[in-house]
Amino acid sequence: VQLQASGGGLVQAGGSLRLSCAVSGGTSSSYVMGWFRQAPGKEREFVAAISWSGYSTPYADSVKGRFTISRDNAKNTVYLQMSSLKPEDTAVYYCAAGTGLLGSRRQNYNEYDYWGQGTQVTVSS
Repeated sequence: VQLQASGGGLVQAGGSLRLSCAVSGGTSSSYVMGWFRQAPGKEREFVAAISWSGYSTPYADSVKGRFTISRDNAKNTVYLQMSSLKPEDTAVYYCAAGTGLLGSRRQNYNEYDYWGQGTQVTVSS
């Protein structure tokens, strides 16, 4: 299974970006999909996850109300719509896929089996 993240870039504070994660070599509907981010000098942190059905979408408190995760299983793609961006959202964003993840396990990056290469998001003040 390969994951390809795209859509990052440079945006001013208050702006929006949409990240995409294309899944190949497998069927995205088989997996729980997650987005994580890592800023320089910091640990990788959970951003959002989505169940295979799309009905369960936990978010980190820091992005709740500003970010929306969604998936299109027909296109084997997961999205992260980011709005009202802040400078502290600056990081490399990674998508990940895991199987059989429930509850708090979805927020633990060690639980995911496959990772994309990351896409840089930079928010200027």
